[in-house]
Formats: sequence, structure tokens, C-alpha cells
Amino acid sequence: MHILITGGAGFIGSHLTERLLSLDHHVVAIDDLSTGSVANIASFRSHPAYTFHADSIFNRHLMAELVDMADVVIHLAAAVGVKRIVEFPVQTIETNVAGSEIVLALASKKHKRVLITSTSEVYGKSTKLPFSETDDLVLGPTVNSRWGYACSKAIDEFLSLAYHRERHLPVTIVRLFNTVGPRQTGQYGMVLPTFVRQALTTQPITVYGTGEQSRCFGHVHDIVDGFVQILNCDRTIGQIFNLGNTTEISINGLARQIIDFTGSTSAITYTPYSEAYAPGFEDMNRRVPDISKAREYFGFNPTRSLDQIIADVVDYTRTSLHNHQPQSSPV
Repeated sequence: MHILITGGAGFIGSHLTERLLSLDHHVVAIDDLSTGSVANIASFRSHPAYTFHADSIFNRHLMAELVDMADVVIHLAAAVGVKRIVEFPVQTIETNVAGSEIVLALASKKHKRVLITSTSEVYGKSTKLPFSETDDLVLGPTVNSRWGYACSKAIDEFLSLAYHRERHLPVTIVRLFNTVGPRQTGQYGMVLPTFVRQALTTQPITVYGTGEQSRCFGHVHDIVDGFVQILNCDRTIGQIFNLGNTTEISINGLARQIIDFTGSTSAITYTPYSEAYAPGFEDMNRRVPDISKAREYFGFNPTRSLDQIIADVVDYTRTSLHNHQPQSSPV
């Protein structure tokens, strides 16, 4: 197939591209490089079945051409990371809502298969665990910009399903839980790569809040498996699926596990949310996916443990730190 990936130079987009190329698909990627990186695509940029456009999905003329040539559109382009979402709320909402509208409208004109990437953030403050796809969404007040991101992704979902019901667009929605692995940067608030970098450089490991909040971390390769399985299953059209790992760990536990794995002497320090982000910032205490629907429809089965995830991120970060060390001048 010819597959268009928006946000294709990002963390997940680059891993998905590698997998699709290995399966002999043709991939065209577009990314404005606001959070993506050319370094992420360096290893396959010269592949004969790959084309990259350093441009924005808001270039509607270009997007119309790319959608027209594609068999499938995988829409990954979005604002990412809690830190970026809090600092740039206007860009977050506009990118998510208006960007998705462009993709859906263009795909609908040519009746192209679309995968829309959503997030576990849409479950908000719900305490019904694990989260399943038909659960109520419980969001906080509009005065807290954190919930603007969740709301914008929920609007993406409503719009996607509206296109499916009214205009018969073959669309599938995936709600991603915490996805981690090589190439992910801690620059925008991603906790696991941040902790690993701090441990390897013996900086204090900075935990926001009490650290008793818990998350489930899924390896990016398992998540990419889910995307490929969805593409191969027509039953997924018009459906929403959670993709993630179900093994839960507290942020304190994650910090200790990374310290033990790396043999670091880093201390764990605590920063209130109000200092890390903004006054009144809210976080979810737990975020656990119910993946039984994905397992039933296409056999989704994440196999990589948290130990393996940490090992892969540590290896990648060590190499990155080594490559960025200043080199001594030749004598």
C-alpha cells in the first residue's frame, strides 16, 4: 500500500515508518519538525519507498495531493507532551482540532482509509478502572488548560465518527496510553526518558507531585504492532481501540527501578505540580487501559516488559549522550 503518515518524523511516526517499510509498503511522511526530528528518520530517509515532506498539515494544497496518492492516511500529527500543552494551549487546540479537520475532510473526498490517533487523556479524571472504550469521559473545568488537550482530542474523535456515520469514511480511532522507547525525548515532559537521562548523568530524578500517581508504559514496538494489525483488519473500521500495556507502576516505583537498573547514585526529589506546570494543575492518579477489545478484534498482545523498555531507553540515551559529548582536539 501507499501510506501517508502525518507527524511522520516524530517518535511514534518514525518507528511506524520503519515497520511499514520492512513490510514493503510505500510511505510518504509529512512533519513540520516542531516536535519531530530529522534525526529520527535518518536511518531510512534514503529508502527508495520513502518520501519525506518537511511541511505542515495546514498546507492544504500539498495535503490534498498527498491524500490523493495514498491508500491509507495515518494521522499522528498533534501537540505532544504535558509541558508543551500547558505552555502553548492555543497551538495545542488549533493543531489538534483544525489539523484533524483537514485530514478528515480531504480523506472523505476520496474515501481513503484513515487511522486517527487519540489519547488516554480523553478519559480525564474518571475513576472507573481499567478504562474501556465506551466509558464516560470525565474532564475538569475549562479554566484549567490541561483539559483543553483532552477536549480537543475528544472533538477529533467525535468528528471522525461523524464522518464515518454521515459520509461513510472508513476511519479507526486509537487511544494511545503512555508509549515509550528509543527516540522519545523528555523535552516536553515525557517522564521515562527524563528519568533515564537524569539517572545516567547523576542528576536528581525529579518527580512531580507525590509520585504515588501510577501509569502503564507500553513499548513503541508493541504499539506499532497494533497499528499494523488494525490496517489488516477491516472489522476495525468505525471503531475505537485502546492501545497500551496493562502493567501498572507508580512514578516513585519507576524512579527506583531506573536507579537500580542504571546503578545510578541520583537522589529522588519532589516538585509540586504548581511549580512544574501552573497553579491549579490537575493530574490523574491512575491510568490503566482495558485492551480486551483490541485483543478480540485483531489479537493485540503487548509482549515487552517494563524492564525491556527501560533497557532499550537506557541504551539509546547512553548512545545519544556519548555522541553529544564534546570531542577533544587532536594533538
